Amino acid sequence: MLTDLNPFKRYFWRRSWRLQILLLIICVIGAGILFWNLIKNRQSEQSAHPTHPSLNAASPAEPIKTITGSIKPGDTISSLFKDLFSTKEIIKLAGQCREVFPLNMISTGQTYKLSLNGNNFERFTYDIDDKDQLIICRDKDNFSVIRQPISYTVEQVTIKGTILSSLFQAIADIGESEGLAFQLADIFAWDIDFFHDIKAGDSFEIIVEKRYRKGEAAGNGRLLAARFTVQDQAYQAYYFKDGSQPPNYYDQNGYSLRKAFLKAPLSFSRISSGFNMSRRHPITHRVKAHPAIDYAAPTGTPILSIGDGTVTLAANNRYNGKYVKIRHPNGWATMYNHMSRFGGNIRAGRKVQQGELIGYVGSTGLSTGPHLDFRMFRNGKPVNPLTVKLPRARPVSTNNMVAFKIVVADRIAFLESQLNQSASLTSPPLLNPFELYVAGLQQKTTLPYPYV
Repeated sequence: MLTDLNPFKRYFWRRSWRLQILLLIICVIGAGILFWNLIKNRQSEQSAHPTHPSLNAASPAEPIKTITGSIKPGDTISSLFKDLFSTKEIIKLAGQCREVFPLNMISTGQTYKLSLNGNNFERFTYDIDDKDQLIICRDKDNFSVIRQPISYTVEQVTIKGTILSSLFQAIADIGESEGLAFQLADIFAWDIDFFHDIKAGDSFEIIVEKRYRKGEAAGNGRLLAARFTVQDQAYQAYYFKDGSQPPNYYDQNGYSLRKAFLKAPLSFSRISSGFNMSRRHPITHRVKAHPAIDYAAPTGTPILSIGDGTVTLAANNRYNGKYVKIRHPNGWATMYNHMSRFGGNIRAGRKVQQGELIGYVGSTGLSTGPHLDFRMFRNGKPVNPLTVKLPRARPVSTNNMVAFKIVVADRIAFLESQLNQSASLTSPPLLNPFELYVAGLQQKTTLPYPYV
């Protein structure tokens, strides 16, 4: 083809073709350099402004699935996590949790929440109790384990009621749970026997915290103040933290309600036989001293030590059946007879604390039915548990007495104002106080002052 051209045109064609090749090579090199610069600039921008994986629109969005439930009998961490972790990982997790909360202590009935990202573990939240929760998250090759307080919205309310048959029934009549009755019984356990002492017409007024979790009722919190009138005698309790001491309940004068001994070894029972030094025995029919108080209660009712001490006897014989004897400080001793069985690990030489479970009501030995034969001794001599004068516990410290008095005055004023308000709203005015309380009025009020 080039042979058909004259020499000039042939020379130009050859030079043009070479020039085109050169230009093409230059364009390719330039495009490569420009593309390389664009990549480097993009990488530098990403390093200067990193994007979180969860916010990256390009990453696939796995739906977070949340499984809620409660621990059932037989459940373990291994059974809950068997489809998520290997045995080796579960053992590693248990080791990390040991110092925070041992996973072998999960309890039946406690709630939990398990969050999954697709099929991958994201988070596990377990309610240890009504105060704290355990949170476990996956942290690369390890786990993040924390224990933190449960967040509640708290409202302070006043509750008032009157005893018609029992404390439990009075609490139920005003729409409250039996847990509130146990709170009251625990606070006044040193002064009031709730089956023997209270009568129809006795009344109570309470300031208590109502807790809410994510807008739903979550039970009661602290019982901040209580006044219990038993046969015209008023018992008062005020929640107060005395400096570095643990929070405690004190009467209006600042004395701790916690005494050396509980009023009774059973939370709720009735006295079937009193202290009598010449009683005719119901089985042998012989007149014999009965230096004891018999508490009739169903078999299996928990028996509590009324004070701190050391178990000197945990034995079984023909007359007392299964029984426990405890030595207390200052020459005191107590004895608990006719048990159906002993509490766990109760044996001679073991130290026990006030309110600790030591056994269960039964009818072993010479007994006509399930009851507790309770005896008390001072320097080896029997005394009547119902009439013995118990020593006072330590009062509020001098440094904090003024603060305590201010708190008590505020709480008394609040209770009185609510009582007056309830009375003014009730009609007709001819109703007596007993009738006014029968309804067990309950009012919710936000208090105008902070509690200590």
